[in-house]
Amino acid sequence: MSAPLIELNSGVEIPQLGLGVWQATSDEAEQAVRFAIDEAHYRHIDTAAAYGNEAGVGEGIASSSVLRADVFLTTKLWNADHGYERALAAVDTSLRTLGTDYVDLYLIHWPLQDRDQLMRTWDAMEKILADGKAHSIGVCNFEPHHLQALIDRGGVLPAVDQVELHPHLQQRELREFAGEHGIAIESWSPLGGTSGSGWGPNSKPNTVLSDPTIGDIAAKYGRSPAQIVIAWHIRSGLIVIPKSVHDDRIKQNISVFDFELDDEDMERIASLDSGERVGMHPDDMNLDAPS
Repeated sequence: MSAPLIELNSGVEIPQLGLGVWQATSDEAEQAVRFAIDEAHYRHIDTAAAYGNEAGVGEGIASSSVLRADVFLTTKLWNADHGYERALAAVDTSLRTLGTDYVDLYLIHWPLQDRDQLMRTWDAMEKILADGKAHSIGVCNFEPHHLQALIDRGGVLPAVDQVELHPHLQQRELREFAGEHGIAIESWSPLGGTSGSGWGPNSKPNTVLSDPTIGDIAAKYGRSPAQIVIAWHIRSGLIVIPKSVHDDRIKQNISVFDFELDDEDMERIASLDSGERVGMHPDDMNLDAPS
């Protein structure tokens, strides 16, 4: 069963569920992407320059039975490539590595802490869009104040803001703000994280999939905890990109469109929001920022 499509403010349609490949090697990504497309009917793949697996992603798409035009492909601009000229060079590098002439969505990976430089980077993003190297442009990890800076600037607004979002970090304020401005929200670490411990200075280990409430709801529907969490993202209107390199989990993660959580269970999951992250807070991230 294919994922439904969401129309972005760019007019481009994005499959609501995709495959994430953070922490996958290039070889793992190649195999996972090919399997996801050919065997599990994914049509949305999310990678990033910083993941070091763009080559594998590109090879996985190219070796699948599906045309490149039928796969929605996202990659991201890394922190060291902020700035106008650096960003223009970075997208060309990513396209060469991916083996494609364009990406469907190009995202700024983190806003960093130099507002003037961020504006120059967004100038480059607009040129990348105008040149057809990306069909939509957007951001990751932008708080409302970062989005407001782009709104105040004028010009093209981000089509997407990809942020850490899961039942323990539901980002209600950000979702409301973005919705008011027609910016779609996409969830990274939608299952609560991929490692046993958090990696931000104030983060906590991932406990979403072992949460007793999620377990109770999973038993009710005869589904896995991961499927319940993904179904919550889908019913919440979010775009969701669970990561896996395991065939059975890749299939399981997209097998969520034949049931829907009821209102009571949506309310139970809403009560789990603790505001705790497994990753870095965007206002604290300045890793690899260019001088």
